[in-house]
Amino acid sequence: MRRTTSRPLTKIMITAAVGVMAAAGTAAPASAAEAPQADRTNVSAAFETVTTWVQGNVRTGPSTDYGIAYTVAANQNLTAVCWLEGGMVSANGYTHNKWVYLLDGNYIWGGLLKGNEVGNVGSLCW
Repeated sequence: MRRTTSRPLTKIMITAAVGVMAAAGTAAPASAAEAPQADRTNVSAAFETVTTWVQGNVRTGPSTDYGIAYTVAANQNLTAVCWLEGGMVSANGYTHNKWVYLLDGNYIWGGLLKGNEVGNVGSLCW
């Protein structure tokens, strides 16, 4: 697949979206630099909505070793960018290492989401 957008533009779009979300009262990191600096944004990906099935923690990185950014309730919608492998988690009868990178720069373990291990997010982060 050919890229049609450059990475700097993607970073600007995500940073602008985080600013809009913060202005709307949605929890977001103080800056995009707080998230781990792995190359995790798939610029060809369309943002997708994921929904939690239980209450859980959204973290600043893709592992329980990272701090909690905020807690989400069951049936809460979040905007996902892509998914990746991170720290292994065992909870709610599931064990796997799939994490979803959210538009606000934080991560949620896929076992908290409705759908498959990655909340049905189609794009792998790269």
